[in-house]
Amino acid sequence: MFEADEIKRLIETAIAGASARVNDDAGDKEHFSAEVVAEAFVGIGLVKQHQLVYRALGTRMGNEIHALQLKTYTPDQWNKKEGR
Repeated sequence: MFEADEIKRLIETAIAGASARVNDDAGDKEHFSAEVVAEAFVGIGLVKQHQLVYRALGTRMGNEIHALQLKTYTPDQWNKKEGR
């Protein structure tokens, strides 16, 4: 079982300048959702963005982390989403 804070830390440590919001959606420490904002996502497609996040989590995906609903944003996309 895993904590949302640990997933956040792994993502933000592995992806320079990333900011992540992670929630334990089911309260079971296995099913999570995350929104990740990173400059590293600029100029790459959604699949590659998600691969960067999954790489940050390594073998924990499919083991300690059963499911992760993932949304990734560049800083500009995030600012538009947040109405800034």
